[in-house]
Amino acid sequence: MAAVEPARRGGRPSREDSERLRQTILDVATGMFLTQGYGATSIDAIARQARISKRTFYHRFPDKAALFGAVVHEVIARIYPARSGGDPFHGAELEAVLLRFAQMALTAVLSPLAIALQRVILSEAPRFPELAAAAMGEGSRAAAVARIAALLERERQAGRITLDKPEFAAEQFLAMVVSLPSRRAMGFGPPMTAADLDAWAKDTVTLFLHGCRAKGV
Repeated sequence: MAAVEPARRGGRPSREDSERLRQTILDVATGMFLTQGYGATSIDAIARQARISKRTFYHRFPDKAALFGAVVHEVIARIYPARSGGDPFHGAELEAVLLRFAQMALTAVLSPLAIALQRVILSEAPRFPELAAAAMGEGSRAAAVARIAALLERERQAGRITLDKPEFAAEQFLAMVVSLPSRRAMGFGPPMTAADLDAWAKDTVTLFLHGCRAKGV
């Protein structure tokens, strides 16, 4: 059950109470957004389920779009691979680093929470453009692309790969890794098994590196 709004005894709630209340709002909103959709979820309904006043809600979030952005941040914080598997970019061998990243990325984007979030964004973004803006504002994809690009640039300078646009190549690698498995998980074709995903990650890295390798390397 959602926590009751902290009682105010002649003053403002403590930082701990305030943070706990904010988390309650986020938990309630996450459940409602992911099960009912963005359009069908109102601030009134969130406030009722969280057992708070609308004034308390607006003290923490300026509008529903801002709340959704916070929910996206919360979901990504839960599924981000580095939380449980360490930094995938640690190490010197390019193939091993890319394979580790591919496996972690697939684990993250195919989690039930991530799939539910994608469904909400894809189904309602045409009516509510702020959804896509909130999701893009999280920046996790951009951060991953930047780190892959930096890794590729390091390899290019060492003469181990040849490519002119590391950032473009990083974007393509990320798309190669997650696009089809994600579509399958959302119902566009049969879902991939654990064995399928393991082979997919390895084959994707091999194909990508085959296109990047310098001649004679």
